[in-house]
Amino acid sequence: MADTRQKRRGSEEDSAPRLAVRKTYKLYVGGSFPRSESGRSYPVASPEGEHLGNASLASRKDARDAVSAARAAFGGWSARSAHNRGQILYRVAEMLESRRKQFVAELEAADGENRADPRRAVEAAIDRWVYYAGWTDKFAHVLGGANQVSGSYASRSTPEPTGVVAVLAPQDSPLLGLVSVLAPVVATGNTAVVVASETAPLPAVTLGEVLANSDLPGGVANILTGRTADLAGHLAAHADVNALDLAGAGDAAAELEATAAGTLKRVLRPEREPEWFADPGIARLASFLETKTVWHPIGT
Repeated sequence: MADTRQKRRGSEEDSAPRLAVRKTYKLYVGGSFPRSESGRSYPVASPEGEHLGNASLASRKDARDAVSAARAAFGGWSARSAHNRGQILYRVAEMLESRRKQFVAELEAADGENRADPRRAVEAAIDRWVYYAGWTDKFAHVLGGANQVSGSYASRSTPEPTGVVAVLAPQDSPLLGLVSVLAPVVATGNTAVVVASETAPLPAVTLGEVLANSDLPGGVANILTGRTADLAGHLAAHADVNALDLAGAGDAAAELEATAAGTLKRVLRPEREPEWFADPGIARLASFLETKTVWHPIGT
């Protein structure tokens, strides 16, 4: 009899309504998940108005911390062998594959009733990590090489990473677009500070969790959420940022490019109508590389 009452009580508890757990997502900086130093967050909603969670509202101090983390990680990451970087990027693809359902659900919620094809977008994002993992030990051969010299010298050009790259992620492609701009930056030995899509930041936050469990050293990729307009100008003017990807800058691109010129940054302008599903080629790999040319005497 006692067992029967206990089972009934357990059944009633199982069917009792539960309170929704409203999660406040954090930033991803230096391999950790800190809250914004401002203590602020903002609500993230689907196009139909459904509340999906709260994202941290990164401040300028958070952006400076992210740049410092990226700078600290640059030496170690750029010094790794291309083969090892490729292994780690492939591991990112493996981890993303294991969380495919979660990413599909997040993209469905972000796109709402106008959802395009979230499953295809997630699969393309996984493939893109594999694609750039495969290029880590090949791009130097394609973009560099021996130069023809008339004289008793040998000359060879080698592409090297630029340094810290600030990336404004696309606003309308919160996962595939994000991966398409982040992966080539780190594949070439750079480190990155990414400002996620302002309206749909949750896939980027989940990607941060994937990166944290993928052997990627802390600080190589740092992800900020918040208002792009508040952070972009600060990153464009930051003296310790070497390059700027304006993919998600929108109408502010020209102004940000002018700001970046003050510190002689490399700037990648946004495409007018990017097709993220298309073959990416190697243009983005080449965008954040410097070419070092060495001359050496030969002969007697």
